[in-house]
Amino acid sequence: MLVVRRRLGARAPHDAELVLPFELRQKSRLRTEAIARRDALPADQRQAAAEAIAARPFPLPIAAGTIVSGFMPLKSEINPLPLMRKLTEQGARLALPVIAGRSQPLVMREWTWGEPLTAGVWGIREPETQARAVAPDIVLAPLLAFDRTGHRLGYGGGYYDLTIAQLRGRKTIAAVGLAFAVQEVFTVPVTPRDAPLDLVLTERGVIDFRDG
Repeated sequence: MLVVRRRLGARAPHDAELVLPFELRQKSRLRTEAIARRDALPADQRQAAAEAIAARPFPLPIAAGTIVSGFMPLKSEINPLPLMRKLTEQGARLALPVIAGRSQPLVMREWTWGEPLTAGVWGIREPETQARAVAPDIVLAPLLAFDRTGHRLGYGGGYYDLTIAQLRGRKTIAAVGLAFAVQEVFTVPVTPRDAPLDLVLTERGVIDFRDG
């Protein structure tokens, strides 16, 4: 298994002045390019990538009861379900994200494999409202693009950045991006609210951004 380690470099101070229209325009352009690149992947190649990620040893320890939040794939996102199923077989408990409202962290609701799901915002499948909210130990995050310093580009709502930051304020967690290798870019523009990832898993290997 290929494991690439990158030490997270010093980040710019988080001043409101750093949120510049130029950076936001860069992100918008990068999103358009990233979606087109991901959409261009044939369906069989996307499925093979998901299975390759699941087939490798997971790079983090999974103790009995470890809570892993996954996600239900949207459009051409990589499918995390093969990996999620494998982690349940190793003793993990699963959770899925629910959008609570604009500019709010996601609510991670417990989900057991095979339980019924309901359609939420944008038609994304999510646990029913009676499912218990939990604080995951590992967050599997979808993305549009990532770079070698651990920065992730999402759709612009900031839901995962808010969620990861909130969880890190409560406990030690690992934020793990799932991606196709073609989603790597040279640099992702950074804004103050962005929460870096600890690892990214692609069909080609593991990219580890943690120190050490």
